[in-house]
Amino acid sequence: MQTSLAKFIADTNAGKEANSILRKCVHCGFCTATCPTYQLLGDELDGPRGRIYLIKQVLEGRKATATTRTHLDRCLTCRNCETTCPSGVEYGRLVDIGRKVVEQQAPRSPIERAYRFTLRQIFASETVFSALLRVGLTLKPLLPKTLTTMLHAPRPAGRWPQAKRARRMLVLRGCVQPALAPRVNAAAARVCDALGITLEEAPGETCCGALDQHMSAPESALARAKRNIDVWGKQLDLGAEGLVMTASGCGAMVREYAHLLADDPIYAARAARIVAHTHDLSEVIAAGPLDEVQWGQQTQRRVAYHPPCTLQHGQKLPGSVEATLLRLGVTLVPIRDAHLCCGSAGTYSILQPKLASEFRHRKLTNLEAEQPQEILTANVGCMHHLQAGTRRPVRHWIELLDDALPAVQRAS
Repeated sequence: MQTSLAKFIADTNAGKEANSILRKCVHCGFCTATCPTYQLLGDELDGPRGRIYLIKQVLEGRKATATTRTHLDRCLTCRNCETTCPSGVEYGRLVDIGRKVVEQQAPRSPIERAYRFTLRQIFASETVFSALLRVGLTLKPLLPKTLTTMLHAPRPAGRWPQAKRARRMLVLRGCVQPALAPRVNAAAARVCDALGITLEEAPGETCCGALDQHMSAPESALARAKRNIDVWGKQLDLGAEGLVMTASGCGAMVREYAHLLADDPIYAARAARIVAHTHDLSEVIAAGPLDEVQWGQQTQRRVAYHPPCTLQHGQKLPGSVEATLLRLGVTLVPIRDAHLCCGSAGTYSILQPKLASEFRHRKLTNLEAEQPQEILTANVGCMHHLQAGTRRPVRHWIELLDDALPAVQRAS
């Protein structure tokens, strides 16, 4: 694709990156075939190729409009198009650049800006989010059905292993996961303990910054990234082997730190170090001595697995969880269109509820087609979103492994 970027951005780092990405696009349209919003809405401008044209026009000097912003808002940023693209177009990075410019040229109303700012503050604060969830659960009988389907009492976390193993790794606590699914990190700690690894949460860390980044607040995202880099860097200096991400959405964001801070003279090298030491939980478990653990009958379950977009398209780890589950004897039912997004996508399910509900309905139809005993996934947002649409249990895949541990190890 030929480009001629406008003066306001052409010589900036963002402009140079956008220009490089745009020039890779050959207009083939393969991306539209795997784009959830294009499949649902049938509008070229609600597919990757159309959005690329919109961003290109804005960067070349055509003023953005509210319509431009609407088409970008409808994008899930699932990055399925990146997996499909034969030319390697980095759409996720391009849309971040485009959204920032569009927000500046076609600003939202004060009410909408305040609403989005409030969402970012609530979801990025474990304290605030946990308090609001407790209030919601208390008032659940009085709330409308549209809200009650989103409120579920979490499973208790259980005991965190006390033994200190030879290997020590950090685990990101997260923002909403401690309230919505406290058992996930505890289960990961117990399974890792059985594999000879001590998991620890690093005091002082903050939100990974994903919500800020994808809601056009990059400065806030970078501030959070720098704080985490400082905290985790000190722990690596003290002997921590690396970072374990139990929420694939957070993992995808942390793996972007080096790119986002590449031009920062202080943090570029520090960010690259953090990224090099970041691992999805599936990578850590798969590399462990799984055959040395006496797994229980829970691994004989018949389940449907939903691979989050942030794992298969964002972190480029397709099949990583599935391989471990199959290795341990879990039966995975076939899933049609497993590559498609469930509609959670951070705050998308809140900001685009109608579209998100339709994506969820389509996903659950495919996940439940073979009548699995339960649905597993690898991201807290997907868990919560899917559970709101079904009575079938939806949980993190590490919880199944945790339940299958020998009783003595679960109680240690």
